[in-house]
Amino acid sequence: MKYRKKPVVIEAFRLNERGLVSEDWFWDAVSSNKIITHDFGKFCNAPAWCEINTLEGTMTAKAGDYIIRGIKGEIYPCKPDIFEQTYEACEE
Repeated sequence: MKYRKKPVVIEAFRLNERGLVSEDWFWDAVSSNKIITHDFGKFCNAPAWCEINTLEGTMTAKAGDYIIRGIKGEIYPCKPDIFEQTYEACEE
C-alpha cells in the first residue's frame, strides 16, 4: 500500500553564515536551552551552526540548512535538498 503525506503548513528559515535569525520561536528555544548556538553574530569568522535537542536526540544544523518548526511546535533541522523536495512556499 502507498501513502501520501498530508499537506501541513510549517514555519522554516534557512540558517545563514552569521546566524542572523529573526524568528521569535527560534530564540525562545535558545532561551529554554532546546537550541545551543555556535559562532553566531557578525564578528564570528566561522559559519554559524547550532545544536537542536529533538525527540530523536541532538541534531546539528549548519549554515545553509533549514530549521523547521513543525505543527506541534517541534524544531528540527533539514538539509536543503530534502527541504526543497518536500516543501513549497504557500500563502500565509
